[in-house]
Amino acid sequence: MLYALTGSVEAGVIYALMALGVYLTFRILDFPDLTVDGSFATGGAVAAVMITNGYSPLLATLGAMLAGCVAGSVTGLLHTKGKINTLLSGIISMIALYSINLRIMGKANTPLLGADTLFTEISSFLSSLQPLSILAAVGVSVLLIKWAIDWFLDTEIGLAIRATGDNTKMIRSFSANTDNMKIIGLSLSNGLVALSGALIAQYQEFADISMGIGIIIIGLASVIMGEAIFGHSSIRRATFAVIGGAIVYRLIIMFALRIGLDPNDLKLLTAIIVVIALVSSRMIDTWKDRRVRTPKEEPLAAAGQGARGESHAET
Repeated sequence: MLYALTGSVEAGVIYALMALGVYLTFRILDFPDLTVDGSFATGGAVAAVMITNGYSPLLATLGAMLAGCVAGSVTGLLHTKGKINTLLSGIISMIALYSINLRIMGKANTPLLGADTLFTEISSFLSSLQPLSILAAVGVSVLLIKWAIDWFLDTEIGLAIRATGDNTKMIRSFSANTDNMKIIGLSLSNGLVALSGALIAQYQEFADISMGIGIIIIGLASVIMGEAIFGHSSIRRATFAVIGGAIVYRLIIMFALRIGLDPNDLKLLTAIIVVIALVSSRMIDTWKDRRVRTPKEEPLAAAGQGARGESHAET
C-alpha cells in the first residue's frame, strides 16, 4: 500500500507539469487547446528515441520540451495567421502529431528497459533518500517550475498574455500584439506538456504512440478539481491548486483500482470526476455569491420597511 501510494504521488507530481500547461491555455489564454493529446506523446517519443540513440537523459528531456514548444507554436500560427478556429487548430495539430510521432519512433512503441534515464540517475545519486529519492527530486523540480511560471506571468509579457485571455479587444487597443501573445502562451503550454510526457516515458520505461490519448481530460480534471479543493484567488494559489489537483486525481485512480475497478473504466471515471468537479465548483461559487449578497440586502430591506412604517405613521 505504501509503495502504491508513493508511486501515485510521484506520477501525480509528474502529471502536474502537464496540468500546468493545460492551465496556461484553459484558464490564462482562454484557449481550448487539443494539441495536448499529441504534444504529450511527442515529448515521450523524442525523449525515448534520443535516449536509445545514446544521448544523455537530460539532453533528451530538454529536446522533448523543445519539440513540444514547436508543436504549440504551430497551433498558434494556424489560429492567428491561418485564421482557423481555436478548437479546430488544436485538432489539426493533434492529428498531424500522431503521424509525426510514428515517424519519430519508427514504430508504435519504444521500450527503455535497461537504458539510463533521469530516474535511474536520480536513484543512484540520491540513494540515501530511497525510496523517496524520485519523489523528492521531482517535487523540488516541479515547485521550481511553478515558481518560474508565477514569476513569468507577472512580467510584462506574462501580463500581456493574461490580458489577452481576459479581453483580446481591449489589449489590442493598447497596441499589444495579441497574435504573438497567443503563440508564446501555446508554445510554453505545450512545452510543459511535452516535458511531462518525456518524464512519464522515462518513469514507465517506454514511450507509446497512444500515451497521449485523453490526456487533455486528465489535465482539465486536475485543474478544475484542484481549483475546487484548494481555491484559485490568485495566480500563485491557482498554480499550487493545479499541482494538488493532479496529485489528488492520481490518488483517486489508485484507490479506484485497489477496490477492484476495471482498468477499462478509467476514462469513464475521469469523465465523472470532471463532471463532479465542475458541478461542485459552480455550486460553491453560487453559495459564496449568496453569502456575499445576503448581508448587504438585509439592511436595505430593513431600511425599506422602516421608511414604509414612518410614512404610514405620518399618514
